[in-house]
Amino acid sequence: MTSPNLSDKPGALRTFSLHAPLDLLFLLCCLILTADVLGPEIFGHGKTKDYGLWYWAGQQVLQGGPLYPGDVREYFEFIYPPLPAILLAIPSWFGKIALYTVLSILNVVAWWYTGMFSNAMTGSGQRAGPWLEALPALVTVTFVFDMFDLGQPNLVLLAMMLWGFWCLQHQRGWLAGFLFALATAIKVFPIAVLPYLIWRRQWAAVVATVAFTGILLYVVPAPIRGFERNAAELKTWYQGMVGTSSEKGFGQRDEQNWSWVNQSVIAVTHRLVRPINYNQEDPNKPPRTMNIIDVDYKTANLIVLAVSALLGLGFLAVMPPQARRTARSDAEELGILFCLMTVASPLARQYYFMWLFFPMTVLMHRAAFDVRPNVRLGTWLALGAAGILMLLALPWFPNVIQAWGNNLIATAILAGSLAWHIRHPPVASGSEPETALKAKAS
Repeated sequence: MTSPNLSDKPGALRTFSLHAPLDLLFLLCCLILTADVLGPEIFGHGKTKDYGLWYWAGQQVLQGGPLYPGDVREYFEFIYPPLPAILLAIPSWFGKIALYTVLSILNVVAWWYTGMFSNAMTGSGQRAGPWLEALPALVTVTFVFDMFDLGQPNLVLLAMMLWGFWCLQHQRGWLAGFLFALATAIKVFPIAVLPYLIWRRQWAAVVATVAFTGILLYVVPAPIRGFERNAAELKTWYQGMVGTSSEKGFGQRDEQNWSWVNQSVIAVTHRLVRPINYNQEDPNKPPRTMNIIDVDYKTANLIVLAVSALLGLGFLAVMPPQARRTARSDAEELGILFCLMTVASPLARQYYFMWLFFPMTVLMHRAAFDVRPNVRLGTWLALGAAGILMLLALPWFPNVIQAWGNNLIATAILAGSLAWHIRHPPVASGSEPETALKAKAS
């Protein structure tokens, strides 16, 4: 049963409806996830994970306290730029329950619009039925649980980025740039979108991303923290989080960054080429290594650069030229970008792979609507292989599987499948007009 307010136009967004059974199921899931956040705070000993840190950061702003230690060599409790603390201060003024409620509502809204934007931007030319629309949310529900339970902002950032690309499709480059900048000012790694925007000559979005990032980092916090103090805190944050890297680790979380919990290209490559203890996040576990060769730290970094360059060049190689772009190829191209942004972040913990929501949605539409039966079957098989690999991250399986990069390999399968679809569009087989080539204004 579909929502009565669902547009018949493929690619259109729709609103939530109490008449749609799957929307009611979504609402039930959101209530359960929100209860996981608020229940311990109201009836138990207080919500743990990152929620206490967010309240502390908001209170530091309200009380005029420091966000970072004076010495960059000391441990940073708060590892984000000052802007998120400013944003957290507003609901923190009303107490923990108000703050946690706001964060939960943001996750609910982000989850809904992640699904809506993802299904609308697949370029399939077909309107997804209710079960196909819900399938990406069902297969990523464990990641969503992590977002609520841990209090991490990655789902909100994903919704921001999808909204930004939705705006680009509707010729709203400045709004897109603001959304990309806001995501960057909260958790930095979305800045990886900038080279893509430059390559695709989205100049309004490029200028807006750079300008608004500067405004959000330097100007917005200044009236609250003071211009000089905010600049000093930004410098401290940069030195402690971005400007420090060594054989022991990087970004203030040395024990995590080289361990099995991190499945970024950087971390997995280092574990494969250096004798790194992937159990180092827990001193009670015996040391374990997995390297297949043994090189020094500098050489390992050169290997990371080489791997990253190959991935970037491979992406450029499959991207169609401007005159051959289609709605389908744009969606597939964007799916690959989200895959690369996920694993290119220096730290890619389990919940970071929430960003595979959009690539999986695109492939599910290809598996459902491609006119070639063998392609539909192959796409479902690729999705199944990626899904099985990602299931190996569940607690029942040994951590060594994550150390070897099960999610990273799953991401590679998704990106490879999307690349295949770009290079083998159904138009080459004489498909219907929805895949007709289009030229876009640069």
